Amino acid sequence: MTMYETLLVERPSPHFQLVTLNRPETLNAINTRMGEELLDFFRSFDLYQEPDLRVIVFTGAGERAFCAGGDLKERQGMDETTWKRQHLIFRTGRDTMNRIPIPLIAAVNGAAYGGGLEFALCCDLIVAAEHARFALSEIKLGIMPGNGGTQRLPRRIGPARAKEMILTGQPIEAAKALEWGLVNRVVPQARLLAEAMELAETVAANGPISLRQAKKAIDRGMDVALDSGLALEIECYNALVNTEDRHEGVNAFNEKRTPRFRNR
Repeated sequence: MTMYETLLVERPSPHFQLVTLNRPETLNAINTRMGEELLDFFRSFDLYQEPDLRVIVFTGAGERAFCAGGDLKERQGMDETTWKRQHLIFRTGRDTMNRIPIPLIAAVNGAAYGGGLEFALCCDLIVAAEHARFALSEIKLGIMPGNGGTQRLPRRIGPARAKEMILTGQPIEAAKALEWGLVNRVVPQARLLAEAMELAETVAANGPISLRQAKKAIDRGMDVALDSGLALEIECYNALVNTEDRHEGVNAFNEKRTPRFRNR
């Protein structure tokens, strides 16, 4: 397993990884090095080399922040060319992350601001600590969300609420994030990782091919008309019918036992 300067990658279960954004002294802000390492991590994902890996959980080091966004101290005095080059690394990392076919879970342990919230929005499920706060505050700096925030947030919570967050730049608390549908669960800080890992185990216990096909159908179907989405759904469904896992699932149900999925 690759060792990183800014990421801590662990394997607490055969079926899921835990990846910690590990710059607590900067509230886990994303500098160029972290951007490069995230890109390397996402590019190194290989389902054929890791057939048992079914879920990835992301969190931040410490209790203050999941990720405060881009590292503004590093960006102080940065010229336009360097800024755009850095942002290309961030965008390429996001695009590569979005192509990972297995479910991703964000365990938000504090502030998720700017690029930190955009990172969490790339995950399929978000579990938040009670003290977590969420914001796309770039507008206060004379810029705007530029790594998916203006597109993913409206799709998650609707355009009116997304505009309120983006155009005011004001943070919302975890309770409101739950009410608005931004996060799936809110739990006490002491329970955050345990809750996220239990959720990962619950997801990972299901058919691994089914997980990938369902995620594909949802993600791609969101951007097309309903008829096209329904056609995509049945295409994904039919790809499962003759798999060993589908036969095992039906047999296990009828034999009243836990299925033993083999990812084939």
